[in-house]
Amino acid sequence: MTLLLAFAALLLLAVLLSSLAHRTILSTAALFLLAGFVLGEGVSGVLPLTPDDPVVAMLAELALFAVLFTDGMRVGWADLRSAWRLPGRALGWGLPLTLVITALAAHYVVGLGWVESLLIGAILAPTDPVFAAALVGNERVPPRLRQLLNVESGVNDGLALPFVMVFLAVAAGSGDLHLGGLALELGLGVLIGVAVPWAAVMLERTRWFSASAAYEPLNAVAIGLLVLALGKVTHGNLFLAAFSAGITVATFGERQREAFEHFGELIAELLKLAALLVFGALISPALLGAVGWQGWLFAILALVLARPLAIWLSFIGSGLSGREVTAVMWFGPKGFASVVYGLIVLNAGIAAADQVFTLVAVTIVLSILLHSSTDIVVARWFDDERETPAWHGAVDRVRARLRGQGVGEPE
Repeated sequence: MTLLLAFAALLLLAVLLSSLAHRTILSTAALFLLAGFVLGEGVSGVLPLTPDDPVVAMLAELALFAVLFTDGMRVGWADLRSAWRLPGRALGWGLPLTLVITALAAHYVVGLGWVESLLIGAILAPTDPVFAAALVGNERVPPRLRQLLNVESGVNDGLALPFVMVFLAVAAGSGDLHLGGLALELGLGVLIGVAVPWAAVMLERTRWFSASAAYEPLNAVAIGLLVLALGKVTHGNLFLAAFSAGITVATFGERQREAFEHFGELIAELLKLAALLVFGALISPALLGAVGWQGWLFAILALVLARPLAIWLSFIGSGLSGREVTAVMWFGPKGFASVVYGLIVLNAGIAAADQVFTLVAVTIVLSILLHSSTDIVVARWFDDERETPAWHGAVDRVRARLRGQGVGEPE
């Protein structure tokens, strides 16, 4: 009851401050994270939550399911085919490179074993668009850049998940039999995520069924709940099922996707903020004090080296301007998926669970504070045309004239 009261009060405060937050460096995500820290057992003790508390695992599971389901709906196959070139670089090259560079930092700076280092790399590889909202939502920012960040952040949560599960299984000392069971779990999750929404969309297209306008937004809710329930019953992977279901709805049910979009994002946002509150309550002063200088150095390197270097290498010869590449390099915020993956590891019982969670926690905290307070600044950088030198793009313009083509066509 105390958790519900705290969440309700913070939600009201976040709503009242939301307009100001959209115009300034204030962040509702940072508000819930900081409030959780202050209310947690390590500070005031108002929310005495522990990692093994059932509400922690349940809330994290539901929140990530909702986020992956709505993320999947943003990236149907048609969207991926129409704008895959730039996001493909970020996902095909940037994601694995970020994972590897982060793992190298964890191994050589902190001294973790290779499996645990790769696990941390997989946890911190996904990005979250929430903390770059001012950049993604600013119409003065080049459309291809906004689309790149949207598609990348919508897909990389799901792509990183199998790596997290495999490295976690290996870190737990699993043998080939267990890994085979893990593969079955992942495959079953994808099967449920594709079959259930496809069947639901096809049924609605028959002459016997038709959803009313008032109930149309609940169609996708019913699909999501059915996928969740079947995943629980069959022990299929819930998160891959959610992501696959979202993509399937976006691919085959455009009307269902449009009806659910705003409603679904609100549900996902509510669960996400609640999970951030719980995550903050698990971060105590003692935990932060136990990080050590190596841990803080790792967190800084994970933010200012791993993602920037990976993206810079991935976008060589991409045609993006230097300003655009710099924006993509910086905006790799560690967000909600990393929070939940960290909680999963904490509850998994592996030998290095506490150390992995601690490193993930401090990296996410730094990321939320830094990225949510700099999105407005970088967005204004694109707003100010005076910062673009007169010679910028001159070579491209000359080449375009020689070819007899226009300048500034979409990539």
